[in-house]
Amino acid sequence: MEIVYEYVNVSQSDRLEQIIQEHLNEIEKRFSFVIRGDVFLKKDNKDIGKQHHCGIRLSVPGPRMYASSDEGSFEEAINETVRDLKDQLEKKKSKMNPHL
Repeated sequence: MEIVYEYVNVSQSDRLEQIIQEHLNEIEKRFSFVIRGDVFLKKDNKDIGKQHHCGIRLSVPGPRMYASSDEGSFEEAINETVRDLKDQLEKKKSKMNPHL
């Protein structure tokens, strides 16, 4: 799976990319129909508390899937976003027709 990262108000981080890579590799193993992931990491300096934003858009057959989360740290935001995506992917997988 191809993964594209976009950072807003935060510098590039190999550690965060590694965490995201591990989560998306797990998703790719469970859901082979996922083609690409676009990851958006943003830090909002105005909001106190939940200022770390993670958004992930997955390219899959049909409409793209998107989930995002605002949390106190990027790790929390990534974990919450991935949980939301897994729920969406489970629903999509259950509705897909297996090829005969």
